[in-house]
Amino acid sequence: MENRAFATAEVAPEEAATLTLADVRAAAARISGQVVRTPTLYSKTLSKITGAEIWLKFENLQFTAAYKERGALNALLQLTEEQRAKGVIAASAGNHAQGLSYHGTRLGMPVTIVMPKTTPVVKIMQTESVGGTVVLEGETFDEAYAHARAMERQMGMTFVHPFDDPQVAAGQGTVALEMLEDAPEIETLVVPIGGGGLLTGMGVAARGIKPSIGLVGVQASLFPSMYAHLKHLDMPCGGDTLAEGIAVKAPGLFTSATLAGMVDDVVLVSEAALETAVALLLQIEKTVVEGAGAAGLAAVMTHKKRFAGRKVGIVLTGGNIDTRLLANVLLRDLARSGRLGRLRITLQDRPGALFKVVEEFNRFQVNILEVWHNRIFTSLPAKGLTAEIECEARDREQIDRLVEALRGKGYELEQVELG
Repeated sequence: MENRAFATAEVAPEEAATLTLADVRAAAARISGQVVRTPTLYSKTLSKITGAEIWLKFENLQFTAAYKERGALNALLQLTEEQRAKGVIAASAGNHAQGLSYHGTRLGMPVTIVMPKTTPVVKIMQTESVGGTVVLEGETFDEAYAHARAMERQMGMTFVHPFDDPQVAAGQGTVALEMLEDAPEIETLVVPIGGGGLLTGMGVAARGIKPSIGLVGVQASLFPSMYAHLKHLDMPCGGDTLAEGIAVKAPGLFTSATLAGMVDDVVLVSEAALETAVALLLQIEKTVVEGAGAAGLAAVMTHKKRFAGRKVGIVLTGGNIDTRLLANVLLRDLARSGRLGRLRITLQDRPGALFKVVEEFNRFQVNILEVWHNRIFTSLPAKGLTAEIECEARDREQIDRLVEALRGKGYELEQVELG
């Protein structure tokens, strides 16, 4: 999955291209021993939570922490000597950039990655650390993409598309080969969709091995590009999604044409569901995933009735998430679950007023984390103030009992809810 939008007019796949199980098997043989054969493991706890039988494919354990290596490597290994000498180029600010840079450099090929000037420094450094040469061009991804295609023509380099390429999709399809070898009982695959390369490859492979297998794609509600395309809807794409790895405004032509006749459905997941899935995977499976990597679990949790009792395979597609963002996600999840709370209490501005409130926190064994006083920016009289108290409890019920007790003592308060 790629983490910026592609304009349809700029995607230049081979519209008549096809992909077969034999292509995916050939890719598996080609890349064998050069990527990690990640485990597929049954999750007892997630199965209990979701009501489905859950198998997880840990693609976040690849060297660059994402499945993208597979498709990039498969494409690189099929280049001619002349193409290898001139090098490859791509437009990417995400996992494709790192996968292509790592394997291209390892194979002795020059790799150029064009990124927008607005790309976070950490992503530039990650790409350069695995051997890629980064060129910053344009303010948007579309401008960077156009510049990469221009460089391709001017310098004779080979452009490696992040998803709309049969060779790339064939490499991604090797994920399904491994999953069904390790867990042949899987009945449905739930796979994140950005441009569609992963589900295209996995779907062709899985249906070739097991024609009855279900195929469900997942997109973030803010970027429903493939969802809208396959359902013939006009839906806006845009917003600051946690799943930036699948934030693609226009799916590929090759991938969408293939998926149209193959996928059973595409479902959407909210930002809250993505955050919950990221937190659950860390808490339960002790594994770090990015927003896009948690989309499959988010879908099964959002649509429990649909998957209840089914044997479901979920791909944890990547683990490249900023640590500060991960910390925010975990804290927000604690707030949603009721473990963290924030109370806004109206008090009189006099000695001992806050102390009396704190006594109630102590009585109910609710831990105070932070306290903020607001005396100026308020509509209260000059002798009044509001105190916001951030607190920690065992569960939501413990905070609810505290709130009930404070109101019983005449305090005017409100609980600050997380959207």
